[in-house]
Amino acid sequence: MKKTFAALVAAAITATAAPAMAELVVPNLSYRTGPYAANGIPYADGFADYMTLLNERDGGIGGEKVVVPECETAYNTEKGVECYEATKSDGALVYNPLSTGITYQLIPKVTADHHVLYTPGYGRTSAANGKVFEWVFNYPANYWDGASIIVKYLAEKAGGSLSGKKIALVYHNSAYGKEPIRTLEELAKKEGYELELLPVDHPGQEQKSQWLQIRRNKPDYVIMYGWGVMNQVAIQEAVNIKYPMENFVGIWWSGSENDVAPAGDKANGYTTISFHGTGADYPVYDDMKKFVIDAGKGAGAGDQVGTMLYSRGMYAAMIISEAIRTAQTMHGAAAVSPEQVRDGFENLNLTEERLTELGLPGFAQPITATCADHGGPGSGMLFSWDAAGKKWNAASDWIQSDGELIDALVAEDSAAFAAETNTAERCN
Repeated sequence: MKKTFAALVAAAITATAAPAMAELVVPNLSYRTGPYAANGIPYADGFADYMTLLNERDGGIGGEKVVVPECETAYNTEKGVECYEATKSDGALVYNPLSTGITYQLIPKVTADHHVLYTPGYGRTSAANGKVFEWVFNYPANYWDGASIIVKYLAEKAGGSLSGKKIALVYHNSAYGKEPIRTLEELAKKEGYELELLPVDHPGQEQKSQWLQIRRNKPDYVIMYGWGVMNQVAIQEAVNIKYPMENFVGIWWSGSENDVAPAGDKANGYTTISFHGTGADYPVYDDMKKFVIDAGKGAGAGDQVGTMLYSRGMYAAMIISEAIRTAQTMHGAAAVSPEQVRDGFENLNLTEERLTELGLPGFAQPITATCADHGGPGSGMLFSWDAAGKKWNAASDWIQSDGELIDALVAEDSAAFAAETNTAERCN
């Protein structure tokens, strides 16, 4: 008998899927196959390894072991939704799908099912408004914050003003890639630059025409919202037309070692934004090595530890674990429900002191979440690729996004969503 698609997805969940008695279940909707695998693998490894660290070193969170059933989505929206449906009845507490397309499809589902959706730096940007999106959190920053921070950085590079400059946006032609367009258009009115839009169709292996257009129009700066193989191709195409790499800036999903390595030394100076640090110099990695990697309990081969996307997966797992810990404290119970975990996310108070306790001093910005604020501080910093040292070097301090502009756009978009879905505002 031919298996149904749902059955095939269920079969894709790893053998470590949660047993019935497991209390803290955090599914990992990953993608280790397809054109986005080079980026999905290190993120999934970092996410799983951090949870393993908590289990092996601390006995879990609050005395309860964390179980991380992994389900392969291949960055496919339909498969991502099927993975959600296949795992939501197993005690799942929170989902982190690492896909804007999947996120958009899951928002109404988690709202109806009362599951938390955590989408750090991706997903629906206006979910930062907790008055409308009760079950969705995207702190510490969103796509619109990222666009604003990059523009601020470029203005500083240009001597304080972008008036009269040309900026080209090379973007993945999907919900993800289109997210920053409105923000960049509004910032163009404010800052006086000319914006050129250059979409790249999935998966992004063919970009000759876009880069020929860049060579012809000579924009002062290029911003990229890409993912997977698209990033590698774009950087190589920039090399081919001799575009100044120091004027080429990627959003945080266009800045991994896997993106720049194929171009070799010629990728030197390419710049990306991040909402967390990178590298294996943080104290947490001593424990990661001892309890996870050297113990043979790592999710992958161990070769991605400390890379940009491994760090991001670890960051997401750290935030989720801290929200669960907050929920346990609030409700006086180690075994918490999805509704209680939502409370934990909404009352998260991640201080620099706590980050230091976690072995991550200076790794990220503090977060103080509230009923209304699910978006966080909205800041980031720039990193420049050092091809000789094969590492990312800090190229700026923490930069705050244009809160006045971003808040207005979030309010407008979330109000439209509330009207469309008949969602009443909360937090009054």
